[in-house]
Amino acid sequence: MRIAIIDLGTNTFNLLIAEIFPDGQHKRLFNVKNSVKLGEGGITKDVIEVVPFQRGIKTLIEYKKIIFEHQVEKIISLGTSAIRGASNGNEFIIEVKKHTDIFVEMISGDREAELIYYGTRSALNIGNKNALIMDIGGGSTEFIIANNDKIVWKKSFLLGIARLLEKFSPSDPITENEILALENYLKTELQDLEKALLKFPVQELIGSSGVFDSFAEMIVCQFYPHIQLHEQSEFVFDLADFEKIHQQIIRTTKAERYHLKGLIEMRIEMVVISSIFVNLVLKNFNLTKMRLSTFALKEGVLWELLQKMEFKK
Repeated sequence: MRIAIIDLGTNTFNLLIAEIFPDGQHKRLFNVKNSVKLGEGGITKDVIEVVPFQRGIKTLIEYKKIIFEHQVEKIISLGTSAIRGASNGNEFIIEVKKHTDIFVEMISGDREAELIYYGTRSALNIGNKNALIMDIGGGSTEFIIANNDKIVWKKSFLLGIARLLEKFSPSDPITENEILALENYLKTELQDLEKALLKFPVQELIGSSGVFDSFAEMIVCQFYPHIQLHEQSEFVFDLADFEKIHQQIIRTTKAERYHLKGLIEMRIEMVVISSIFVNLVLKNFNLTKMRLSTFALKEGVLWELLQKMEFKK
């Protein structure tokens, strides 16, 4: 059976097509992400504006053609923060169905966190000790405290990068005072996470795909060009390497970031706030290790589907 999984994020729409075999094995046939910026101009007003609305529909029409070409039998399409938080989110879902015959299921932040955990666990061995999983989106950021066996705490925060960009509108390049203001805001908003980490202490941060992919790609391009990152589902960061690229990122202008090796165009605008956010989490909660999981929500959906099929057997 061929299945397509679409993750309709606030910044990017991700499509994964996989073939599932009768013995429960699977093969990834197609994987793409496109910058849609569904939250552009409206994320803080809880609305999907006209231009990103149409951009989203157009992207899904293109995805439907790819899905058709791959002779997919089942489509799972999930709407996240920008859609669930928008006053016209249901209208967007109706228009998607009308133009593509794809039904978009709007999921909660809790459900999103759960699927991110499943995806991360498919990519790497979390271990017996609890780790902190972080998935930075455009509309929300999910934090999950978990080990290989279970989730012990999870929460979706309205701290997506598109949301933070519109709220703070930083200078180019960002100033020290703006960094301080952003950090103070994040510390205030993350008090629930701080309490959870007192109850469930961790030493390691696991970054779920997205901008963490870019951090890894930048580090590999600059320091370890012999590593074939695209062949791996995890990457272990040296925190000293992350500190070097973090300092690079926050000191550059948007124009200069176009020339940073390993940084793809769709992340140029949002990488500054993302890097400040990750750096704050590492320092504020005294985390001493960091890994990348190249799998996230859509791989979590695939893992869950495989479990259900295994159960039916």
